[in-house]
Amino acid sequence: MSTASIDREWRRYTRRERLGRFALYFGLVLAIVASLRTVQIIPEFLYDAHVQMADLFRRMWPVAWSYYPGGVHDALIETLHIATLGTILAILMALPLGLLAANNITPNAWLNYFAKLMLVSSRSVNSLVWALLFVAIFGPGALAGTMAIAFRSIGFVGKLFGEALEETRPGPIEALKAAGAPWPSIFIKGYWPQVEPAFWAIALFRWDISVRESAVLGLVGAGGIGMAINAAMDLFQWERVALMLFAIFAVVIVAEVAVTFIRKKII
Repeated sequence: MSTASIDREWRRYTRRERLGRFALYFGLVLAIVASLRTVQIIPEFLYDAHVQMADLFRRMWPVAWSYYPGGVHDALIETLHIATLGTILAILMALPLGLLAANNITPNAWLNYFAKLMLVSSRSVNSLVWALLFVAIFGPGALAGTMAIAFRSIGFVGKLFGEALEETRPGPIEALKAAGAPWPSIFIKGYWPQVEPAFWAIALFRWDISVRESAVLGLVGAGGIGMAINAAMDLFQWERVALMLFAIFAVVIVAEVAVTFIRKKII
């Protein structure tokens, strides 16, 4: 009795997978085409872009190093103050929201949703938009920049801190509850030792980001070195602009090294 042989052709993807890949690629192409049409790139500006860039670099040289003590140092220190105070305020406001957003600490679904809504609202608004809002409320200056950094950072710190709390081991918490410990003792002895490394990593990383963001908030009047850059650009003082850009680059590098060193010592 003979059996008919069945020829099978091996294919890497099924028909559904091939259709899904085609739909994804087609959607990406449509998105790119729609973006190019919306952006409305002017070809004439692209043709001499390299010439304009070279001319700008020539205007920035030589760098006005002598301008640093009188026109850059104070603005740079103010930028660091904005980043530091904004990050501290963000941590103080984000910790309660992180506790409410953690399902294992706050079992109430409505409180969870409320906290997560607040965290998402903070992250969804760009720091420059926050700066514009606070400049309209408090006026130009460092206070508006500090508040912009703080409200922009709440969502970042609160979300990561809440997730760290949700990933804690339940064993120590259950042991403390069985011993009749009050909730503050449960948090300090059970939760905090497990999330402390994550907390310091989040705080340092957020401060590092805040230093970068605070450098540009001054472009909309929120204090710091950005205001000095904006004033120099308006007056076409490109040698001073080059000095300020170099100062921002140096501060960012120093902040990165400092954060890495502190993390190694603390964590």
